[in-house]
Amino acid sequence: MQLLKNKVVIVTGAARGIGEGIVRKFAEHGAHIAFTYVSESSAPKAKALEEELWTKGVKARAFRSNAAVFADCEHFVNEVVKEFGTVDVCVNNAGISKDNLLLRVTQEQWHEVIQTNLDSVYNLTKQVIKHMMKAKTGSIINMSSIVGVRGNAGQAAYAASKAGIIGFTKSIALELGSRNVRCNAIAPGFVETDMTHYLKKGHGAAEFLKKIPLGRFGTTDEIADTALFLASDMSSYITGQVISTCGGLNI
Repeated sequence: MQLLKNKVVIVTGAARGIGEGIVRKFAEHGAHIAFTYVSESSAPKAKALEEELWTKGVKARAFRSNAAVFADCEHFVNEVVKEFGTVDVCVNNAGISKDNLLLRVTQEQWHEVIQTNLDSVYNLTKQVIKHMMKAKTGSIINMSSIVGVRGNAGQAAYAASKAGIIGFTKSIALELGSRNVRCNAIAPGFVETDMTHYLKKGHGAAEFLKKIPLGRFGTTDEIADTALFLASDMSSYITGQVISTCGGLNI
């Protein structure tokens, strides 16, 4: 059963990691997908992913677009609507981390994390909601983090950006519920990606695992399953919620 058959989905930051896992999962369930990447070095991988998605019988397009730039998001969504006709699901996934103790975090690093992780959610959501409100249907999924729920030493900027996403999510759910547009957040725990590979090295790795009741890191496929649930009609009565997909780390 294809849970997203013929739905048009936008996913930011999808050339690798969780975003890549989400576009693959959504394509398997029949969604037509427009996804973004930022750097020129990611272009070959993004193009290969686009071609792979077409083989699944869906329409796919990779766009080089920076979600942290408002004008880029405006152009991106306009192009998607022109080519795909509408936007049914928006996954705000783009994110970076500049981990360090606050004493060592520069103002530039702070701003870069906030702009990429939090401003990007405003930038893209601002563009898609007018189409969803008109259609009186839609699902917005914002990628937060367990760090945004509980904080973490050495990640003040990242935690602030991800906590901001949670507040934004709840507010948008309240604003758009009457138009049947849902907005939820996912708070992953430690997930095996390029961004977190260092956590599995050295003596500290065992300490991280001790904090997780299920005793292991999550996978991108497991986060994609959560996103699929929130994108589909299975979650039609769920909005304004934060789903902690973290192996119990939030207990």
